[in-house]
Amino acid sequence: MAYQRGSLRQVPRKEGDTWVLRYRVRTADGRRVENGLPVALVRDFPSEKAAWREVDRQGLLTRINSNAPAPGRIRFDALAEHYLRADFGEDAMRPKAEGTTHNMNHIVRDYLLPRFGKEGAEDIKPLDIQRWLKSLHTDKELAWTTVSKIRGVMLRIYKTGILHELVSRNPVQPVETRCKTEYRAILVTPQQTRAILRVLSQPLHRILVLTCAATALRASELVALRWADVQFGEGRISVSKRWSRGKDGATKTEGSDGYVPLHPHLARHLRAWHARTPYAKKTDFVFPSFKAQGKVPISPGVFVADHLRKASLAVGVQIPDGYRYGLHSLRHSLSHHLVNKARVDPKTVQGILRHSRIQTTLDLYTQKDPDEARAAQGAYLRALRTQTMTRQ
Repeated sequence: MAYQRGSLRQVPRKEGDTWVLRYRVRTADGRRVENGLPVALVRDFPSEKAAWREVDRQGLLTRINSNAPAPGRIRFDALAEHYLRADFGEDAMRPKAEGTTHNMNHIVRDYLLPRFGKEGAEDIKPLDIQRWLKSLHTDKELAWTTVSKIRGVMLRIYKTGILHELVSRNPVQPVETRCKTEYRAILVTPQQTRAILRVLSQPLHRILVLTCAATALRASELVALRWADVQFGEGRISVSKRWSRGKDGATKTEGSDGYVPLHPHLARHLRAWHARTPYAKKTDFVFPSFKAQGKVPISPGVFVADHLRKASLAVGVQIPDGYRYGLHSLRHSLSHHLVNKARVDPKTVQGILRHSRIQTTLDLYTQKDPDEARAAQGAYLRALRTQTMTRQ
């Protein structure tokens, strides 16, 4: 049967006038007869336009155009398209950042649909999924963290399908992958950071690195700062946006939206830069692109490639060829130093980095320190008085 959109009609019912989606089905003897699916009460969606949006949200067009309206007959490509509309459209329960939407579309269209798109959603077996995910790592050389994200998206597709009664089971649920990252950030000590600042010749680059190292702001948050966000009187910097794809966007998470401290020492350097920069209005970027006449901020990627990486190598930071290194390394470095060297309470460090979970701060942003481990072992041995014991 050809694709059909159906039509909406208001039908009186006991609970009140109801929008009903009318469409055709084929009976066992081949005849086409009218059928109807209740959509919502008219009082909740007064206009037909609003009712059609509810039809899209519920995925009813997908249901009436599948081989059978009952769960189990929808193809995976239709289920995935429904997920993208339901979870990323205007009816989504939680708004998604532009970058998140782009990444999800990439995973769905470049990985999931080429492999499972033509299969029935209920016909896909858990073992087939697990073998395919493993092949992405062994054959395609994708990192396990990336493979885990692909599994998570597929899991969410089925969860959304179950919620909207398009499928009845989730074959991804029993599938396992490895998700622990093998990546370890390159740490920069305060002494190395000071040396990097001396090597950098441009004041803009020096204040950018100093601010990043002292606040642990993400690169996208850092370059999005305007002078109005630097609250000298309150001793803090407001973080309410990030620069993404050439425009302002929402912060990475709700917890990221807030403030970071502004120490008087850092404030003094920022005041000196404010007096020097040609872009000092409240609406101007703190770290502007001079090439673009301050209309956009400096590009973090270009700055790292052309200046930060070279300066870091020049002062002795060990950066293997092809290894990830950039402003985010300074974020890791601050966390590591505060927890392991400065002995700052991890909850305070979590607040500075604006992580929603302290496990992220301790497990991903703070590495083991061999010097501290040896010192801890020595403290225990002193408590045992080992030297006295071995002489007896």
